[in-house]
Amino acid sequence: MGRKLYVGNLPFTATEPQVVEIFEQIGRVQSVKIISDPITGRSKGFGFVEMVSESDALKAIDRFHGAEFEGRAL
Repeated sequence: MGRKLYVGNLPFTATEPQVVEIFEQIGRVQSVKIISDPITGRSKGFGFVEMVSESDALKAIDRFHGAEFEGRAL
């Protein structure tokens, strides 16, 4: 399993800095990319979080799978 995590069901208003802040509760975040529609610029409601270590990635999965973020279960 890699260190890059798919994060689905993000609120459409979520920003990359917000997602970094949440995942840094677990460990160091290398990068965050929220996927946006290329025409409208609106978030598609999912993205990717890359954790620095494999163990932090596994902890993040355990902690945030199904966790609520702005009224949506990740």
